[in-house]
Amino acid sequence: MASESINQLHFLLIPFLAPGHTIPMIKMAKLLAQRPNVIVTIVTTPVNAIRYGPILQEHIKSGLPVRFLELPFPATENGLPEGCESVDAIHCLDLLSNFSAAVDMLQERLEQRFESLNPRPICVLSDKYMVWSDDSATKFKIPRIIFDGMSCFKQLSTHHLNASMVFDDMPESEPFVLPGLPDLIEITRAQLPTEFDHHSRGVMRVQIERVRETEARAYGMVINSFEELEQEYVKEFKKLKGGKVWCLGPFSLSNDRESNKSSIDDQRCLKWLDSKEPGSVVYACFGSCSQITPPQLIELGLALEASKYQFIWVIRAGDRAKEVEKWLSENGFETRLKDRGLIIRDWAPQTLILLHPSVGGFLTHCGWNSVLEGVSAGVPMITWPQFAEQFLNEKLIVQVLAIGVGVGAPGVVHWGQEDEFGVTVKSEQVETAIRTVMEVGPEGIERRKKAKALAMVAKKAIKEGGSSHHNLTLLLQDLLKFENVN
Repeated sequence: MASESINQLHFLLIPFLAPGHTIPMIKMAKLLAQRPNVIVTIVTTPVNAIRYGPILQEHIKSGLPVRFLELPFPATENGLPEGCESVDAIHCLDLLSNFSAAVDMLQERLEQRFESLNPRPICVLSDKYMVWSDDSATKFKIPRIIFDGMSCFKQLSTHHLNASMVFDDMPESEPFVLPGLPDLIEITRAQLPTEFDHHSRGVMRVQIERVRETEARAYGMVINSFEELEQEYVKEFKKLKGGKVWCLGPFSLSNDRESNKSSIDDQRCLKWLDSKEPGSVVYACFGSCSQITPPQLIELGLALEASKYQFIWVIRAGDRAKEVEKWLSENGFETRLKDRGLIIRDWAPQTLILLHPSVGGFLTHCGWNSVLEGVSAGVPMITWPQFAEQFLNEKLIVQVLAIGVGVGAPGVVHWGQEDEFGVTVKSEQVETAIRTVMEVGPEGIERRKKAKALAMVAKKAIKEGGSSHHNLTLLLQDLLKFENVN
């Protein structure tokens, strides 16, 4: 390969089309492109380019070598509504297979454009769910590195679960010890990620197998975490992957805005928080893709009221919003608690809220991005996992890091099937967890102290001399060496 090509490391980033997957990869693109002689191309679709472009807009204007490669998304060709280019735009489980088929059609569209990319990419860095990128990387003879927006704790747990199948004959609600971990952690079969659910639909089962197969062939893996957060788990997972694991996070510490919403929303939240005492507010949010049913949301509202604490509550009810609004209105909830609670519909500036000194507790669904944002802000958590790997994240927060308290959610509520599960957590359970986290006592003080200490370490990790900054250097050196050899 010509020396001028080697001098420019061109990364082709392929995020999965969902906010919790795309936003971290865009922030990673910024970190990569800030290094000398690195340029980044982010593969996306027109709607997503408009949606996420503002995160990088100012940096691109100032000369940061990042660009979007927009591929037309075949939505209507696959029975999807026009403009449906992200998982969070899907509200019907039956359309998931259509969406998956549309995503697979992006492979040919990318490959047609590949040779026009200049300089030629030296690496595909793709979300693990963009499985076709494995074929593309092989076709163009470049390494594929997986981005997995989950922790090494999760990676190690699922590896040993797959290897042992220890849960196979276990009753749904009987606790068993997660095998192969440095800590003694118990979980139930009902709390395991969807990949271990024998009842998952055919298309989902096929997709899970494809992910496993392509993951095994990948050159390495980038993790949105930092080594000090889960040191033993990083060490063990690196052993499994032959050392080709790079923790580069937390990406949430970037100060970029995550939306093109008006900053009026930010100012409204911050002004409200400015009027509150330090550590006095509970922030409750279930992420961008959770579809909590109105009856379950009402239980949360009742708990927030009964706790007597001040709160910010982000409500995302999707196509069920009318039911929630009806309850809020008829019950008089919002009017009655207007001095104590701030309700935000749909989108909230989460990182700004969590970093505000008035926030003393974070009620979260335990999505990994939200966990990292809570950790980075030094805020103890009230954990209410819903689906995917979120129960594993809860174990890390509550049992390993000891910076959170669970509400007692019994098991996974499968995405798109929420009504079948009904109300799984009662308001009294949530109220108890809120009080435990917010009240000042020896345990509460210790929990806060640990959370604040982790936040300090997180901030150091991404700065020059920190573990994540160093790992990014090691990744670039590894790829340079690979280029020179090949």
